[in-house]
Amino acid sequence: MDLIKLCLVFLVIIVILWFKKPLAAAILSGIVAAVLIYGISMRDAALLTVKSVTHWSTLSVALSFYVVTFLQRMLEKRKRLQGARESLDGIFNNRRINASLTPAVIGLLPSAGAMNICAAMVDSACGNYLSAEDKAFVTSFFRHIPESFVPTFSAILIGITLSGVSISSFVLAMLPMVAALFLLGYVFYLRKIPKETEQGAQLSKHGRRAEIKKFFRSLWSITMVVALIIVLDMPVYIVTPIVIVVNFIVDRFSFKEILPMFHTAFEPAIIYNTFLIMIFKDIVTSTGVIHSLPEVFSTLPIPAFFVFILIFFVGTVISGSNAIIALCMPMAMAAVPGAGLPLVIALMCTAYAAMQVSPTHICLFVATEYFKVSIGTLIRRTIPVIACFMVIVVGYAIGLNGLAWLM
Repeated sequence: MDLIKLCLVFLVIIVILWFKKPLAAAILSGIVAAVLIYGISMRDAALLTVKSVTHWSTLSVALSFYVVTFLQRMLEKRKRLQGARESLDGIFNNRRINASLTPAVIGLLPSAGAMNICAAMVDSACGNYLSAEDKAFVTSFFRHIPESFVPTFSAILIGITLSGVSISSFVLAMLPMVAALFLLGYVFYLRKIPKETEQGAQLSKHGRRAEIKKFFRSLWSITMVVALIIVLDMPVYIVTPIVIVVNFIVDRFSFKEILPMFHTAFEPAIIYNTFLIMIFKDIVTSTGVIHSLPEVFSTLPIPAFFVFILIFFVGTVISGSNAIIALCMPMAMAAVPGAGLPLVIALMCTAYAAMQVSPTHICLFVATEYFKVSIGTLIRRTIPVIACFMVIVVGYAIGLNGLAWLM
């Protein structure tokens, strides 16, 4: 019954998006539907809303958005993003590499605010060869590839810790899946754009070396943010202001140039949607439907391996990867004895795939906001790619472990 109610809530969101209404309207309708369908009292709904908007996990996301956007404004003011794109043109003379490698590198920055930087780079690399909807997909897809395996992201750390596998073995085993993601992105979209850029023939070895230096000079601030996060394990909202101050000195900004950025770095639509998504996630989670998923799916006449793939996919779409990994990873490892690394790979890839089509994933609406397209069109473009990826994941995991799971 709880699962049926949940389907009705998501149906409301889908219908609103189908009529090309803004994401905010769809999520707000989903919140109202959840309250009514699950019979949540107005008092409890109000308390959950207040708790959600005042919780540090929500405020830290909004703050991270703001400081990363502030850094982006500084990069734009000094034309650093344009310089990085021109450098890549000189180094590779390949639009496809520019559109995939750059967002993947910037994707090491664990903040949804980095999506705007990625979108600007992809927009420039793809030009008019892809539609706005296709460019939104390319931005979102390649920007998130690092989140599938890099152990600086919270979901990866939680999964590795709870499963008991080593970080090195997990990362090594994930490399074929990372290659599969790049290949799928190329086959579905990147091959549609020409390789060559306006740069013409590739540079000499000396010229290419100069362009590599220019590329890192253009993006040194982002590189510094990522390095500090990885090395010192510091959050985005602390690291980025430090880099902003350093960048202020290095790029010789005046206070007159900086002052308007305090206003332009604040994007009301993004912040508003962030709070709505967090409220929706907390209200749905409060119903206890996540905890009922194992019991519901355990009644299906399929092996436990596939049961937990379904649980991880549905649970991630509902509440995000962190919640379902923390809740169900220990349960999965206990239910499938001896599965070890292959099962962890399958479940972590499933959680990653589900996040790419989840309405609780803040990055998706950032990409659609930049390219002025609907989130429905982005999800429709993502589903076939993710479906192919999941087929590859299941085959890979079964291959790693033999046929034991199917017996």
